[in-house]
Amino acid sequence: MYKTTEITSAEIASDNPVHQRLLFPYVEAAKLVSGNVLEIGCGWGRGLELLTKAADHYTGIDKNQELIASLGKAYPDATFVAANIPPLKGLADNTFDYIVTFQVIEHIENDDLFIKEAYRVLKPGGKLLLTTVNRTFSLTRNPWHVREYYADGLKSLITKYFPKIETRGIHGNEKVMTYYEQNKESVKKLTRFDIFNLQYRLPRRLLQVPYDLMNRLNRNRLLQADGLAAEINHTDYIISNDPAGSLDFFYVATK
Repeated sequence: MYKTTEITSAEIASDNPVHQRLLFPYVEAAKLVSGNVLEIGCGWGRGLELLTKAADHYTGIDKNQELIASLGKAYPDATFVAANIPPLKGLADNTFDYIVTFQVIEHIENDDLFIKEAYRVLKPGGKLLLTTVNRTFSLTRNPWHVREYYADGLKSLITKYFPKIETRGIHGNEKVMTYYEQNKESVKKLTRFDIFNLQYRLPRRLLQVPYDLMNRLNRNRLLQADGLAAEINHTDYIISNDPAGSLDFFYVATK
């Protein structure tokens, strides 16, 4: 399968802290959503079990055709669309009660159109649930990301179209933040060899394979060090009212 974006596995032990961090907002979203739900960037379906149970009808859209075909077989009652986004071609105005889009916008070239299209396909009063990484907590350049956001910048982008927004964050307890600090020190050791600061100077696509290899090496090293990575659960993450001080943003915008 041709890889077009970064993927964090639920099956690889060293990926566990990130997998649990990405699973957590789906657990929270399942408490909020109902009716006709659209997920933009459903990927391999990390939150599908939760969202399909909460929704009257679920529609998932993603650019990876193989994943979409596989999910369609696994969830025959749901609708799946393979498409590059934005725009949200084929989706009518005022259609969805909720849109869920987790860790997607940082991969989108035209983020303004992305938000504009989300607004278009939501019903009046419908809600957009969006997460993305907080640039403040990024340890190095991620070449899979077109850009990363600070709290106020993301809020400004969304409120250009949405009149109401709740700005929250996703943060970790002591166990999670201990792992984060271990990761931070480990990444420093790896990036100290980048004396020409090539991670920020080279084109993203040239860095994607080396980044994945170093990322895997780093995560395996952390897992072997003390096993903490395997002990982290989605319950070790929390919703915070301080988005700027959180690992990820969790914004809920209302049309």
